[in-house]
Amino acid sequence: MRIVDTHLHLIYPDRLSYPWIGPGHPLRRPWTVEDYWAEATPLGIEAALHMEVDVSPGDIEAETELVVALPGIIGAIAACRPEQADFPARIDAILAAGQGRVRGFRRILHEVDDGLSLAPIFTENLKRLVPLGLPFDLCLRADQLHLGTRLARLVPDLTFVLDHCGNPDIAGQGLDPSRGALADIATCPNIVAKVSGLVNHCHPGWSAQTLRPYVEYVIESFGWDRVLWGSDHPVATLTGGTLTDWVGASRSIVSAASEDEKAALFHRNAKRVYRV
Repeated sequence: MRIVDTHLHLIYPDRLSYPWIGPGHPLRRPWTVEDYWAEATPLGIEAALHMEVDVSPGDIEAETELVVALPGIIGAIAACRPEQADFPARIDAILAAGQGRVRGFRRILHEVDDGLSLAPIFTENLKRLVPLGLPFDLCLRADQLHLGTRLARLVPDLTFVLDHCGNPDIAGQGLDPSRGALADIATCPNIVAKVSGLVNHCHPGWSAQTLRPYVEYVIESFGWDRVLWGSDHPVATLTGGTLTDWVGASRSIVSAASEDEKAALFHRNAKRVYRV
């Protein structure tokens, strides 16, 4: 099965600043596109979208310009700050840096106060993305899913992508605390879900069986035409697994699905949502 990776992080500490990757952090080294393809190509991954890596705000344009020029990268999902008054000018600068290859935007919300996305300016600025035809990725904790539902209903003409199956607490409380919120957010027709990032919430030693209930519930809630696959590499290595492990687990979990359903998850929906 051909795969389009919709959530690849590349880290170039000699070129960009990553405030969250401090001394001693396991990701504090180069994670290059060459290293990625050495592992990804044999797995059937044929193309990748780069997901912003929360660089310093002053490096957003530089990150975008860097990654769109890398081999096999078919577009960038760039960082943005919808809470700021200069949002329109910054979006123009990011689009220019991306040279026509920006395929979406994201503002990380799981590490900021909920009030940031509740502010009227945030919603008004998201509406500015609608004429661009570019989706907005939602990175929320499981207890914040109502914020994504609210945004999707306030900006119904914008496509939202829910990252990491809504970040369920797999190692702790499990699926039940977020089951209702996931079902609720799935009722918004302008939201699709990304099957990615689950292993970050597991104890080391996770397996396909650990992840199966979460993937299956998200697919059941959203349907096969509203799910995408992403690696979240190399963040997904933090609990001891590898890109190879995650691809293998993903294939195993959906092994009983039809070829058409697997094609939707692994590449067809990605091409439609991100227009690649």
